[in-house]
Amino acid sequence: MAENSQSRTARRKQKKAKKKPTWKKIIKIFFIICLIIGLGVAGLFTYYIATAPDLDTSKLTDPLSSKVYDQDGELIADLGDIKRTKITFDDLPEKLINAVTATEDARFFKHPGIDIRRIGGAIIGNVRNGFGSEGASTITQQVVEGYFLSNEKKIKLKVQEQWLALKLEKKYSKEQILEMYLNKIYYGAGAYGVAKAAETYFGKTDLHDLTLAEAAILAGLPQRPSAYDPFKNPDLTKERMKTVLTLMVRHNKITQAEADEALKTDIPSLLVKEKPDPKPYDAFIQQVQREVEQKLEGADIYTDGLQIYTTLDKDAQDHVEFLLSDDANNPVAYPNDDLHAGMVVLDSKTGAILAIGGDRNYKNGFNYAIQGGNQAGSTFKPIVAYGPAIEYNKMSTYQQINDDKPYEIAGSNGQVIRNWNRTYQGWMTARYALQESLNVPAVKTLVDVGYDKSQQFANNLGIEFVDGKPKLTDAIGGADTTVNPLQLAGAYQAFANEGIRNEPYAVSKVVFPNDQTVDLTPEPKVAMSDYTAFMITDMLKTALSQGSSGGPARIPGLPVAAKTGTTNLKDVEGVKDSWIAGYTTNYTMAVWVGYDKDKRTMNSEKYVAHALFKQTMSELSKGVETADYKMPDSVVKVKVEKGSNPAALPSEYTPDSQIVTELFVKGTEPKKSSEKYDKLDPVSGLKADYQKEKNAIKVEWKYDSDKDVSFEVAASVDGGAMKVLSTTDDKKIDITEVSGDSNYTIQVIAFLKDDDKVRSEPQTVTVNIKEEEPETPIKPVDNLSAVYDPNKSIIDVSWGYNGPPASYEVRVEGPQGGTQMVYSKGIEISGNFEPGQSYTIYVTAIGKNGANQGSRSETRQVTLQIPGNQNTEPDPGDETDTSPPSDDENEES
Repeated sequence: MAENSQSRTARRKQKKAKKKPTWKKIIKIFFIICLIIGLGVAGLFTYYIATAPDLDTSKLTDPLSSKVYDQDGELIADLGDIKRTKITFDDLPEKLINAVTATEDARFFKHPGIDIRRIGGAIIGNVRNGFGSEGASTITQQVVEGYFLSNEKKIKLKVQEQWLALKLEKKYSKEQILEMYLNKIYYGAGAYGVAKAAETYFGKTDLHDLTLAEAAILAGLPQRPSAYDPFKNPDLTKERMKTVLTLMVRHNKITQAEADEALKTDIPSLLVKEKPDPKPYDAFIQQVQREVEQKLEGADIYTDGLQIYTTLDKDAQDHVEFLLSDDANNPVAYPNDDLHAGMVVLDSKTGAILAIGGDRNYKNGFNYAIQGGNQAGSTFKPIVAYGPAIEYNKMSTYQQINDDKPYEIAGSNGQVIRNWNRTYQGWMTARYALQESLNVPAVKTLVDVGYDKSQQFANNLGIEFVDGKPKLTDAIGGADTTVNPLQLAGAYQAFANEGIRNEPYAVSKVVFPNDQTVDLTPEPKVAMSDYTAFMITDMLKTALSQGSSGGPARIPGLPVAAKTGTTNLKDVEGVKDSWIAGYTTNYTMAVWVGYDKDKRTMNSEKYVAHALFKQTMSELSKGVETADYKMPDSVVKVKVEKGSNPAALPSEYTPDSQIVTELFVKGTEPKKSSEKYDKLDPVSGLKADYQKEKNAIKVEWKYDSDKDVSFEVAASVDGGAMKVLSTTDDKKIDITEVSGDSNYTIQVIAFLKDDDKVRSEPQTVTVNIKEEEPETPIKPVDNLSAVYDPNKSIIDVSWGYNGPPASYEVRVEGPQGGTQMVYSKGIEISGNFEPGQSYTIYVTAIGKNGANQGSRSETRQVTLQIPGNQNTEPDPGDETDTSPPSDDENEES
């Protein structure tokens, strides 16, 4: 049994030893998985191939036409409506064939339609960087894609593209395929096909006349026709030409010496003198092309048969182009032919681009509205300084800023920022600082709010700074950051739309030939609080209507907010850039004018920007209801005492001329009232007695108050000027060494000891120390007359008097009436007189001395009417005799 048992054990071990190793199982499972995946991929690829479109030879002639529509759905451009010059392979010079194949497909004449080596390299690149990051398309595949497929980077389309490329190669020769390619592709400037491109750029109708440099330019253009356009960007064209020549050397098509010689070519010298005639709305179409290329990768508006729906307002675009033309009826006067201009009009509510002015008499050249950029000048102040301060610090429009002296830039060895007018006015409101476009308050505001907050605010408006963060001089638009009119208008649109920003856009949707529709309308975003938008808007309305630089752009009757801006060159007189950006509730605009040359500056030319803004905004607003901006609940309008710091409410004594109305973020408005103009209670019980034995006047009064006050005592002798005699803390005083036979009027005023500007109303008492004289009747005045002098805006009243010493009570009845004591025989009454007003002047003599003191004469009167047509001759009144008016008719003068 034991032997049998061992035998069975041994047999079990032998069976166990014969089992397959684990790693073999793993390999087997892996192969099964790979087989399943392979079959799946093969099946999928087979499906892709089966569903690929047929090679329709009718499509191998012309590209599909893209059509562009305006905001109303009306056709404005048919981008397939072009002229082309077809060529055959025999028309192609060897240098051009070599340039094209070296650049696009070096093994074109060797592969069967697809290039396995390029596919392998592309697979590695796509694994590293994501699908679509690197292409492997041959010229044959590009022909297939252009004629039969869309340009989306999808695996399905790449499989179909490769399959159709193989089929195309079987049906057509390499020479025919190259003909198809070079006859179809777009070269920019409205030129389709290489023959038309050679004629458009170089004026050559025979391709064999092309130089090596010209052939290299043509070979490099199709990759980015707009960017490499030699009319617009000769420097970029040169860089692209260098790349093509390098590839030709690498593939042994030319020598390095030939490449070096071609690189010496001056690009502009090769070009025809006259640029191609522009297409209608070409400046706007350029923006359409940019947006389609940016938002729909690989799409080509000139070859893909798209239906492109845009935001173009034809009336606005036509008017903008008219204002930028040399039309004899153009109201904008241009000083010369060298001045350039660019402008953009947006819908304030949506950000839709309604019109683009690329330049004066624009002909498909550099588009100053959407390309490049310049320093923004003071148009940056709301974006970089005041906007962030309101948004994050809840600064009021009254915020006091000390404009005391030039601002020294830290660490700059004494460099300073000065105001444009070289004057410094001390403490002022933020509103006034922005209105007058003063630089020192702007940089102080930026420093106060902080660079991080300023960056965040500007980024929300689509403004990106060089090196990321703003510099100190960005507060005045004088640093390295530049903008074009489209970017600046896009930033201001958020102010115009209650803080909601829509990225400016020209294309609302695109429909592909297969009826696929892509909506390209941007989503609105909150860029700032509604209180910031409203308060900046209110400040910019003031800047335009009252500011020193806004005058030529003002539009009476239209609620417009705007900011101008200029830039300067160091040690060069004049203005380099002139800007204006502004808006209504309907439209937002930005305008730039300037010269191309770095050192050429403007003087009066800078106002061309103002004229373009005014003319455009006025025309667009005709017949359109333009609502004013409504104050949101987050803002309060508060009356503030001028000069108070911090802000204080006016008191009941604050003069109207010292009260201003400003805006505050709700909850930050002032609560306390100013005491600057507060008045104390007057003294009471004032009396004065002449003490003959001391030849002095004893003055006494009462004052009941908890406030720490002193008293100012003054006196007038015989109606003369009131002169301060003394100040005292007591409630009495002796006036010594008085003059006999005189009439004294004593005045006492209470004032605060710690602020002598806070005073009471004066109280007076009269003491007569003259010897008594026999009473003599007081006679009335005679020869009373009143004459209106329009030059001085006064009524000159005079009279005669023949009687005992007297003063005269003059009472005026009329819109600016009142009563006044006069000690001479005449008075000048000043005021704001209006034609047709009637004034009656009463004059009564009052005795001054002895028994006659206080005695009143009969009253005389004269009536005067302010003439309706104010000539320069005084208008005399009519003297009449009347009794004194009743007491209830008296008015205070």
